[in-house]
Amino acid sequence: MNTIALISCVSKKRDCRTQAENMYTSPLFIKSLAYVKIVLKPFKAYILSAKHGLLELDDEIDTYDETLNGKTKKHKIEWSNHVFQQLSIKCNTDTDKFIFLAGQNYYEHLIDKLPNHKILMKGLRIGEKLQWLNGELVKWGT
Repeated sequence: MNTIALISCVSKKRDCRTQAENMYTSPLFIKSLAYVKIVLKPFKAYILSAKHGLLELDDEIDTYDETLNGKTKKHKIEWSNHVFQQLSIKCNTDTDKFIFLAGQNYYEHLIDKLPNHKILMKGLRIGEKLQWLNGELVKWGT
């Protein structure tokens, strides 16, 4: 069983082509990625992108303006099915442990397909998430 971290994309992005892990510039994404790399140290980490589905951290992508916020339930389910197919190729969706650092739109239709999952910061607002991440990173000396 491997641990797989899933971080959702954010709206604040660079305006040029870059690696996925460098595309998103909001404090929430930066701290989430730091938490994943420093604390979780998963077997693999991916970004959940509204446009691309599942992204490797080193995937080269262009900037984009797309979100799951405001999308229909049908669209979110189709997106989740696409992401699940991508995960199925890269991971063992039955036995791997999936840890979400993501908003509800990005996990709500995926978690039923992933029997071994955990949602960090569930129900917290952005400021509360940042506070939680800051506290966790301080514990680990960063």
